[in-house]
Order: sequence, then structure tokens, then C-alpha cells
Amino acid sequence: MTKILIIGAGQAGLAMGYELRRAGHEVLLLDGRARVGDSWRERWDSLRLFTSARHSSLPGLAFPGPGSRYPARDEVADYLAAYAKHFELPVEHDAHVRSLRRTSNGFVAVTDRGTHHAPAVVVTTGPFQTPFVPETHLQIPSLHSSDYRSPESLPDGPALVVGGGNSGVQIAAELAASRPVTISLGARQPVMPQRILGSDVFSWLNALGIVRAPVTGRLGRRVQARDPLIGLGPRVLRRRGVRIVDRIVETTGRTLRTALGEEVTPSVVIWATGYRPDYSWIQVPGALTDSRPVHEGGISPVSGLYYVGLPFQRSRGSALLGWVGGDAAPLAHHCHTFLTGRE
Repeated sequence: MTKILIIGAGQAGLAMGYELRRAGHEVLLLDGRARVGDSWRERWDSLRLFTSARHSSLPGLAFPGPGSRYPARDEVADYLAAYAKHFELPVEHDAHVRSLRRTSNGFVAVTDRGTHHAPAVVVTTGPFQTPFVPETHLQIPSLHSSDYRSPESLPDGPALVVGGGNSGVQIAAELAASRPVTISLGARQPVMPQRILGSDVFSWLNALGIVRAPVTGRLGRRVQARDPLIGLGPRVLRRRGVRIVDRIVETTGRTLRTALGEEVTPSVVIWATGYRPDYSWIQVPGALTDSRPVHEGGISPVSGLYYVGLPFQRSRGSALLGWVGGDAAPLAHHCHTFLTGRE
């Protein structure tokens, strides 16, 4: 069977590699990092999944250890590396893809290590691409949450965390144990406890069909519009001594000012302000609109081009470790049908 290129060897790329191999295809995963799992190893030291091990498995291989625990960062990285080894998924490392173009016979991908041709390509680079930090005039240390490692890695003194997603509230809670912390929140998100009646909240969400609810349906659209924080929220942060302020609208010197006129003068700022997509390397006519992938459930209008692992690609679970395989399977089937129809 024909070799298929998978761009990215994270959880989505591995799941897609597994499913395509099951369908009888050769695959090659191209990844810009030195090891499988390095995208997790680069995150902050105390990071843990907010899904339990029971709900953190890729297809075909259970996450090791008790199912009720919440795996740590390095455990996830090691699991992904073990998954690639277990299923003998071929990964070319340090192969950052610089361009993807269409050819008469499919696609050509140019990487730091060479050029690859394939009749089909699956892009699995995920949502965490270019860290976004707003332009400021600050004269104090500041960093994006992707560069945060531990409280000890920061300058002493009060900290300001800007951004109220799961990363922002987790970092604020960790810092509050050793220093004064302020968190700046924009639009407030609903909060769900990590456990309900002794069970992991995702066990309930899975049983109720919420995690897999199609984004094209009424329930899926409601989940997407009101995606909750898991475990930690403003109420818990206040109990831990965290000061909560409105969104930051102005920065000058050592001072940041909120929309309500409050001033914050921290020693360090952590910007938990998310990421911006970067698909400039996809140089395929019709593949992008406004620099973002055009697709329906991961299927591009460009024949032979697919995406896996995008947030809410098909459901709430599309970008989650334990559910990304649910997207990979039907896309692998579609890709298989496309390729066999060409033969």
C-alpha cells in the first residue's frame, strides 16, 4: 500500500498512524522535535492531566497504572514514546516541515532533513503553535505560560497571571502557595469539579454523550460555546488568596491597568493568553481561509489532505488524549477509501 505522510508525532499523529497502519498503509510521521513526547516535556513541571488515566489512552494501548489517577506531564510524554515504539510507528525527528505543496501526484513536504512525496497527507500539529503575547511597554520580567516551569524559575515577588483558561488558573494556584498572586480574567467560564460523587467528571461526560457530541448538533454547539474550566475556578483561587481582577487594557513601565481602572504592580507577569495558529507552511491552493484550515470534520476540500487533533474538530474530545482516536478512525477510513479509489 502507499505511504502516507503524517505531519506531527503527538497524540493525534500517533493515533492516526495506528489507524492507517491497521488499514494496511505505510506511514511516515514527520516531527520537529528530537523525541516523541517532547511537546509535553516542555510544559511546566507540575502539570497533570485533568482527565484520569482511564480516559487518557490512545487506541490499542491502555495508559499504564490505576485508572482513577491523574497522570503527570512526564508520564504522558513517556506513554506517547512507548506507544510509538509498541506499534513500531516510524517517526523522522528534527524534521520541521517548512512547506507543503500540491503536485500532480499528491503532495510534497519539504523538511529540515529532506523532501518527501506522498499521495495523501494528515496534518496533526495541534492547537499549540505560536504563543501569543500582546505588545506591551512593561519594564518587568514577563513570559508566556509555555515558558513557565516552576515557581522557583521566576523572580521573587508578586506575580500576575493574565488569562483565565485551565493553564492560567493552574499556574496561579501553584504560585499562590509561595507568593502574592493576581490573576486577570476576561470573559468568565463555567467551572466543573474534577470529580462528581467520587467519579472523574469525564466519566460522567462520556456516559452522557457530551464529550463525543458532534459539534454540528445542538448539544455540541452549546458545549463549544460554554467550554468549562475543570477543577479550579475563581472561587477556589480566592480561597487560596489569589486576587482576581478584570482584563488588562493598559501597560506602562511596572504597572498594568484593568478595564475597571484597577492597577497591578507585579514583579513578574505570566501571559496565559493562548496560541495563534501558524499554517503558513501549507502552500496548497484551497486548503486555507484567513490562514486557517478549511475542513469538514477534518476532511479538507483538497483531495488527500486531512486534519486530526484540532479543538472541536468533530466534538469536545477531538483534541483530548483519550478521545482523539475517535476522530482518527473515521478519517483513516476516508483516507483509505480515497487512496484505493485512485489505484
